[in-house]
Amino acid sequence: MKVLVPIKRVIDANVQVRVKSDQTGVELTNVKMAMNPFCEIAVEQAVRMKEAGIASEIIVVSAGPAQAQETLRTGLAMGADRGIHIQSDDDLQPLAIAKLLKAVVANEEPGLVILGKQAIDGDNNQTGQMLSALLGWSQGTFISAVEVAGDKLNITREVDGGLQKASLAMPAVLTVDLRLNEPRYASLPNIMKAKKKPIDATSPADLGVDVAPRISTLKVTEPPARDAGVIVGSVSELVDKLKNEAKVI
Repeated sequence: MKVLVPIKRVIDANVQVRVKSDQTGVELTNVKMAMNPFCEIAVEQAVRMKEAGIASEIIVVSAGPAQAQETLRTGLAMGADRGIHIQSDDDLQPLAIAKLLKAVVANEEPGLVILGKQAIDGDNNQTGQMLSALLGWSQGTFISAVEVAGDKLNITREVDGGLQKASLAMPAVLTVDLRLNEPRYASLPNIMKAKKKPIDATSPADLGVDVAPRISTLKVTEPPARDAGVIVGSVSELVDKLKNEAKVI
């Protein structure tokens, strides 16, 4: 089975995000970038499936500027076999990315697509669901466990009330959650090998997809500063503040 893993280049999770002075977005100049953490979990899951003899080939795909190839090389170093770079300098929104991925799926014919449940920059949590709808495939979201059983996938989902177990028909689209696995660090030999693995270049025009944005960002601002906490002298004072000041009880 061929597995397709879309990955995204985002600001490193350890970097303090700064809003641009003109409030049109966040500052990306001279900022450390990395693979989206949820995408790392998706790549790790695909690699584990290949190690178990379930997956025959892993393809990582990323849409974005030329620098996205660095992120693809990271995925290749983790164990993917080849990459696809959809080169675009546009601000790609979830629906556009889902349409691009649909075109890639049509070309590659994978049996499974595994994505991170969301990217830590936009936090949209939309691409996987949109891709499933466009393809007409089964979908499993917020996955914390998955098992392949013939032509079925037995999954465990994280929901508000706890855990939900389900069985999906394949082909399917999965979006993964934090507790699915712990991504591996790429070893130096694998990093060197990744430099020789192929990355195919394409574009939205080549795939026949219109990526014109449908949503406009009017302004980006810093969140309001939180008020400092206070120390209370007794339980009764705490209850009084929660009831009369915070008004949460």
